[in-house]
Amino acid sequence: MVSGLTVAEIRKLAGSRAGLDEDFLRALACDKRAGVAEIYRRLKRDENKMAAEAERLQKLYIYENSLIAQGYSPVAGVDEAGRGPLAGPVVAAAVILPPVADLALAGLNDSKKLNPSKRAELAARIKKVALAWSAGISTVEEIFNENIHAASLTAMRRAVLKLKIRPAYLLVDGYRISRLELPQLALTGGDGLSASVAAASILAKVLRDRLMDFYHVQYPQYGFNRHKGYATPEHLAALERYGPCPLHRAGYRPVKNCGSRQKCEG
Repeated sequence: MVSGLTVAEIRKLAGSRAGLDEDFLRALACDKRAGVAEIYRRLKRDENKMAAEAERLQKLYIYENSLIAQGYSPVAGVDEAGRGPLAGPVVAAAVILPPVADLALAGLNDSKKLNPSKRAELAARIKKVALAWSAGISTVEEIFNENIHAASLTAMRRAVLKLKIRPAYLLVDGYRISRLELPQLALTGGDGLSASVAAASILAKVLRDRLMDFYHVQYPQYGFNRHKGYATPEHLAALERYGPCPLHRAGYRPVKNCGSRQKCEG
């Protein structure tokens, strides 16, 4: 099967992943050429990695599969991003994934464990694979008026209510969502335990980061595109120099300590 091919031709075929069935791999294993042996070892490493990733993904569906087996379908995962920053809204997302683990979501994990480029890549894939997804936002004013915990729940509630498919059950990171008549389970560290919650955490984080990039254009002196509103030394120094802007959370102590908004509203 491969004896009539050069090593370069086999390498090209292996790179395209076309026709790489078990017969092809067995033929590579029997080929005595050193170059072919190296191609075979690389393909087997890739195969083993993919099998391990498929197993890891399947474990992330334990909660979803258990609920579906009890008759709750579909299941939505819900998470938020932006509880801790000194500026900007809190953003939540709700995601309903297909009931079977999909390798199109290879690498799915808690958004905090992923770099920005990986989060953006996964967010695009999640939107393609998901049966439904939506986002909800609580503004800086709502954070001030309600407190951050209540505003976070409000954002999550909005995300759930915007889903085009009504979920039968919710898996929520951290806390149950009040004033929502749906059965739900709050999971501490849910973005590392549930595929749908992990997907929601990624969408919420990517959307919020993009909003902060947009706000950076309006208020470039704060560096929102770099720290996304968190209390970094750069951000605290900018607050001290320019004072708060309308995006800052007036109830947060570092913001209150930096005086009037009037410095940057003119």
